[in-house]
Amino acid sequence: MTKFTSELVDELADKLLIGLTPEENQMVLDEFGIIDATADSVNDIKDIAKVPPMTHCLDDFTYTLREDIVEESIPVEELLANCDETEGSEITVPKIVG
Repeated sequence: MTKFTSELVDELADKLLIGLTPEENQMVLDEFGIIDATADSVNDIKDIAKVPPMTHCLDDFTYTLREDIVEESIPVEELLANCDETEGSEITVPKIVG
């Protein structure tokens, strides 16, 4: 398993287009250290390899699918009337990245 380093945190932050100050980088490293320690503690459980994998957290889990009922949908023009700006049948939103 790859351990988190300051350089790795900066690289991942750059890929997410967020810049981190040295203090924020250290905070992320501290948080990941806690997460890593918690995940590693599972390996310390005696005979953990003998526990069968779960498919669901409840043993008696059942589900019932609802009947698929076709209903009339709202006309697009009526929906777009609630929007501030539209372009054809699309909603215009402000640019938020780069």
